Amino acid sequence: MNYRKKLAIAAVAILLSLGGIRVVTAQGKTLIIYSGRNENLIGPVIDKARQELGLDIEVRYGDTAELAIALLEEGRNSRADLFFAQDAGALGAMAQARRTMPISQPLINRVDSRFRSRNGQWVGISGRARVVDYNTQLVQRAELPKNVWELTDPKWRGKVGWAPTNGSFQSFITAMRATAGDDRTLEWLRAMKDNGTVVYPNNSTILEALGRGEVHLGLVNNYYLSRFIKENPNFPVAHHYMAGDIGSMINVAGVAIMDTTDQKGDAEKFIDYLLTPESQQYFAQQTSEYPLLSGVEAPAKQIPISQINSPNIDLSNLADLAGTISLLEEAGLL
Repeated sequence: MNYRKKLAIAAVAILLSLGGIRVVTAQGKTLIIYSGRNENLIGPVIDKARQELGLDIEVRYGDTAELAIALLEEGRNSRADLFFAQDAGALGAMAQARRTMPISQPLINRVDSRFRSRNGQWVGISGRARVVDYNTQLVQRAELPKNVWELTDPKWRGKVGWAPTNGSFQSFITAMRATAGDDRTLEWLRAMKDNGTVVYPNNSTILEALGRGEVHLGLVNNYYLSRFIKENPNFPVAHHYMAGDIGSMINVAGVAIMDTTDQKGDAEKFIDYLLTPESQQYFAQQTSEYPLLSGVEAPAKQIPISQINSPNIDLSNLADLAGTISLLEEAGLL
């Protein structure tokens, strides 16, 4: 199955929360970015890049998988210069389809090798850890599971929330497949379903359910909780990192330069801007994601990324989203 078909299968399964693709345009010669990251999250950084770099930038916002399909279908006719994806899997799919070009080594070397393409085809801009969030009024720390495999225990029946249609969850499952194999991953998915794991559309609704006490535990990304605590400092939910377990994997949002660009220099200027201390501080302070530039502090009230005992995963191996979709369908979750 070719990558266009694979990503088409994936897109059918993923909820298109943005209601279609929208374009924000600047006048003059433009650097065109296809962004799977929400405008509310990265719009301020792009606006500052326009001003400080003197670049005209056009952004096409949409769901990451939807934009990946568009890039593959447009082929050599695409106007895209950069792809800003919400996870490494989509970037890897573009690289495997030979739709990217190498980023200059001095630039890509600013980021730890764990968070960039092994052959320089994409680079992480911000990090996000998978966590098990829990309601502190319903669960004692001593009760918390040591790994995701323990979540199938009957004591957690009907008490765990997850979001099978969510892109970050699907990347987590792709990583599980890469480390534990398809058979064990399918067995876990079925056991979780049989254990009454509660389905939600996304991470935010899982956090809402945790706050209400509707579920005790939730499989989410690290940066959602801070938004709830900002609104309610007494929000009764906390992070739980499972040492060395796939449930504490670290993924990235990152960028790739598309092979259709005729502005590689400007594309690298933009990447360089995203990897400055100022931009990295923005992600830490405003979106509660982990900065990937050494020396920039972690988000407030979160442990540094260096202290997360995450499994050793090559993010370049997360490109097979279609295989994950097929497994989720086989498990009866899509």
